[in-house]
Amino acid sequence: MHGWLVRKIGKLALAALGAVAIISGPVPQANAKTLRFAFQGELKAVDPYAINESFSLSVNAAVYEGLIRRGQDMKIEPCLATSWETLDPLHWRFHLRHGVKFHDGQDFTADDVVFSADRVHSAGSDIKNRVPLDAKVVKVDDYTVDFILKTPNPLLMNEWESWGIFSKKWSEEHGATEATAMNATTPPYAALHANGTGPFMLVSHEPGVKTVWKKNPNWWDKPKHNLDEVVFTPIPSNATRVAALLSGEIDWMDPVPLPDQARVNANPGTEVLAGPEIRTIFLGFDQIRPELGHSNVKGKNPFKDVRVRKAFYQAIDEEAIKTKVMRGLATPTALLIAPSLYSESKDFKRIPFDPEASKKLLAEAGYPDGFEVQMNCPNDRYVNDEAICQAVVGMLARVGVKIDLLSEPKSKFFARITAAGGYDSSFYLLGWTPSTLESYNVFQYIIGCRDEKGNGGGNNVGDYCNPKVDQLAKEALQEPDQEKRDDIFKQAWQLSLFDDVAYIPLHQQALAWGVSKKTHVVQRPDNYYIFAWVNMD
Repeated sequence: MHGWLVRKIGKLALAALGAVAIISGPVPQANAKTLRFAFQGELKAVDPYAINESFSLSVNAAVYEGLIRRGQDMKIEPCLATSWETLDPLHWRFHLRHGVKFHDGQDFTADDVVFSADRVHSAGSDIKNRVPLDAKVVKVDDYTVDFILKTPNPLLMNEWESWGIFSKKWSEEHGATEATAMNATTPPYAALHANGTGPFMLVSHEPGVKTVWKKNPNWWDKPKHNLDEVVFTPIPSNATRVAALLSGEIDWMDPVPLPDQARVNANPGTEVLAGPEIRTIFLGFDQIRPELGHSNVKGKNPFKDVRVRKAFYQAIDEEAIKTKVMRGLATPTALLIAPSLYSESKDFKRIPFDPEASKKLLAEAGYPDGFEVQMNCPNDRYVNDEAICQAVVGMLARVGVKIDLLSEPKSKFFARITAAGGYDSSFYLLGWTPSTLESYNVFQYIIGCRDEKGNGGGNNVGDYCNPKVDQLAKEALQEPDQEKRDDIFKQAWQLSLFDDVAYIPLHQQALAWGVSKKTHVVQRPDNYYIFAWVNMD
């Protein structure tokens, strides 16, 4: 479960993505600047293994780099690995970059990659799936690493932009050899301190208050930015965040509330960068517990009955959410993946909104008067997240279901519903961006059966599980032909979202960043904030 161009002057059509804003910006200048960035939620920890959330992963990527990264066109390019090859379908070899140093001055070598592969599988890690649990990571020499797999995986490195490499020596010196979960009582060293190889170095981190980075003068790559410092401040209040942008107190904010976008654009010194996002917002259910928690139903779990899940789906008017809550800046979806990422999306339609059919299904399932259940919702993570949940509460009330809405900041929300919190939710709203930019990622993390070892379904909060769906996803993963892969996924999508009604897809939200016209950023469709691509006049 669990985030840049220069000012937008055009859009580049991407074969896999649809569009991304691209701005031809100034070359880095000698007079370096301070970028002041604000988001609606806080950065809980500077350990990128702590939470699988795109905001945290993208911000922490300023410090921690992966073996690969994605360019402004979203294509994979070399980073800490300069090249790679598949010696056979189960044997990948990565050649590492020479001359790279961690921020503390230590050399980057193969030992750090092997160590990081172990650390990412530690108990507190929320990104265990970045490296297959059964993969063997072997040091060949100081600058060569082999990944030996049990089964072929053509997507092995597609998520490695967000798998930051840790220093083995630094981690051992500071007791940071294991990731610590978000809900840890005492913040571990790596939650407050960082040591990567990236373009920025952490100066200080005060959770919920402020985080400061400075330029890494010894970065191995040629800078594409002219920043000397980045200051992040969480500003949960929409009004305060907008006022700070308009007054010039901050240079960049996300998101711009829908009602304020015209005002930001009308202000001479600011503008809204708007574009399509590949994140899908959806609703999920607890489908594993024999008795539903946080409910007045005792002795059983209504959500184990597909009729109840479908009744909830048909009670929700997504078109009304799009029009009234999202003010038209959302695209209703039938799947948990953006149409630009899946070729056969057009063949699927949402299960129709039909309150009468919903009531009938509830009655058939044994709940003619509905029932009561708690809903978990973040209030500072997605665009209008709390307002969406409030709309869902009203819609379900019309079919007799009483929702007790628990809306809270994302730090508490994720600590509750992730593995570290025991997946403590009966009904919830979540968003997902497939970092591999294709369907398998969704089946791996959201739809796939939860693995006790953390090797699958890690963000499948309600533990939906259908072995047939898992098998189809595995077949698709090993199919090299894209058209045939998509055909296999079509069966998996049909079975999981329409036959089983495992989730209720809502929409893909739209990006809306507010920026000073003197701040030139890159807006990626996965909503990653990359400070290394920012230039300021």
